[in-house]
Amino acid sequence: MTLKEQILNDIKSAMKSRETDVVSALRMVNSSLKNKEIEVRPNQLTEEDTIGVLKKLVKQRKDSIEQFQHAGRMDLVEKEQKELAVIEKYLPAQMGEEQIKQVVLECIKEVGASSVKDMGKVMQAVTARTQGAADNRLVSQVVKAHLQ
Repeated sequence: MTLKEQILNDIKSAMKSRETDVVSALRMVNSSLKNKEIEVRPNQLTEEDTIGVLKKLVKQRKDSIEQFQHAGRMDLVEKEQKELAVIEKYLPAQMGEEQIKQVVLECIKEVGASSVKDMGKVMQAVTARTQGAADNRLVSQVVKAHLQ
């Protein structure tokens, strides 16, 4: 079962159990996936595309939470946190900082990176290896730290 099929099944089960917050969040996810399908036509939506859409939605939610906290809108913060929790269920388990450091060090050796100028090559190699299981912001920080 693909990730998209899983989301559609979960929408149905959430509707049956009357979980309005979950239904709302999953419908928003489904809408974003349909937009991505339209974007990649005539090709099919791949699992990597689906994970990319989910990561984008997670990033949007985190940014919104930060902005709402600065504005003192705790009601909206709570709503965004609920949506974030629903979306994160469909992403692969995120790697810890130590695991990311190990992957970064291996990729630096593979690519032969020696300075910050090689950061793009290292980032590309790390992204290919982690396949959505690492936060790109954290990866970027770790790569910068090791290349300086």
